[in-house]
Amino acid sequence: MSRRQSHAGTVGIIAFLTAVFMLAGSVVALADDASKFVPGTKINGVLVGGMTVEEAKVQIEGFYGREYQLTIKAKGGASEVIKGSDIQYQVVITDGLQNILAQQNSNGRVAGPDIDNSSVLKSTVTYQEEKLKERLDSLACVSSKDIVVTQNARISAWQEGQPFTVIAEVQGNSVNRKKLDEAVKAALTQENRQLSLEEKNCYDTVTVTSTDSELVARCAALNQIRDMKVTYLFGSQSEVLTGEQLCTWIDGADQTGIHINGTKAAEYIQSLAGKYDTAGKARAFKATDGRDLSLSGAYGWRINQEAETQALIAIIKTGQSQERTPQYSLAAADRNVDWGSTYVEADMAAQHVYLYQNGSVVWDSPCVTGNVSKKLTTPEGIYTLAYKQTDRVLRGDKKPDGTYEYESHVDYWMPFNGGIGFHDASWRSKFGGTIYQTGGSHGCINLPPQKAKALYGLIYTGIPVICHY
Repeated sequence: MSRRQSHAGTVGIIAFLTAVFMLAGSVVALADDASKFVPGTKINGVLVGGMTVEEAKVQIEGFYGREYQLTIKAKGGASEVIKGSDIQYQVVITDGLQNILAQQNSNGRVAGPDIDNSSVLKSTVTYQEEKLKERLDSLACVSSKDIVVTQNARISAWQEGQPFTVIAEVQGNSVNRKKLDEAVKAALTQENRQLSLEEKNCYDTVTVTSTDSELVARCAALNQIRDMKVTYLFGSQSEVLTGEQLCTWIDGADQTGIHINGTKAAEYIQSLAGKYDTAGKARAFKATDGRDLSLSGAYGWRINQEAETQALIAIIKTGQSQERTPQYSLAAADRNVDWGSTYVEADMAAQHVYLYQNGSVVWDSPCVTGNVSKKLTTPEGIYTLAYKQTDRVLRGDKKPDGTYEYESHVDYWMPFNGGIGFHDASWRSKFGGTIYQTGGSHGCINLPPQKAKALYGLIYTGIPVICHY
């Protein structure tokens, strides 16, 4: 080697060492500035070495405002990004930077590649909720046409003429939106940069399979309803409610049982009441003299619709066919002919009363009914005997002086229409004819004493009483 070459090499080495020492001096000088974070300092994932507390705060908050993004990893390796700027994402460092700097200073301001100078501070994270929702709605994992919706095994909807069947489950790739929202918001709050949908269990999963014993049992129960029928009996008439009809009332079936539409059940019972209730409606009556009359009255049949609706729903759930007599709030003697074959008939046009037992007249008597001229006419209609009583004083309205319009003692009192009833009238010497038109009663049906006594012994509370002209 020549002296010239040796000298040149020596000069190069000296220059290199000088540069190294100068750089080291700069680093030492930087590391020794107690107002700044040591080189390599990371706070909340952002490099802030060589910065003051104020500069670091601006750097961290500015980074998240400008550059933050959350990468969402879906199944199969696909990923999508939510940019902080898309949702007005902001991070505000509220406190703690000064403490980190103080800790570095107290520890000797150690820096270097082998030193971990990273820290995480609590911060306040804000973003625009509506913009986040819009961004999530637009994600491919949420809105792609290629999404296969995960579905549990279920029972088929009702189709006329077809049995219920179990439809197999489908394990798709649909995202559970509630879980996605929660996972993304948690990642944003924690200032995370990545989110795995699989790791956070954000995909819908099958929880009920086609072999589930409860599901199979529910399907069988539904098919029992399909095959059943409920026959309502109304004397010689009946109404059949088929399983096909009942299946249209089913709102669903789950772990709690089969759900029957209460409104549809109530409407059906209401239709039965409209067709078969007789109380308060006009009915055909054949009088003793052979006339065909149309009479109405409170006596008759009335279905207890509320109670029967609940009973029907319970019957449907059993899946068992049955014949049924509905529950009644009012009942008469016979379902085919309300008054049956035992009743009292008061023919007020003929001024005569008849007692029928098992279809035959066993007692009859002339009578005197309400005074027509005084507008006290005995009303016609279909009634029932309320009770019977002996040794009774019948009184009219009370007058201002404390006395009554009339007071009449009777031995046999048999009311059927409020204060109107049959009774003996010992003060009369004649009955029947046209007496009632001007000399009639206050509305009751007067009978000869011995006839009243005989009637009293034959009739009973609840016997139908039919009054007509």
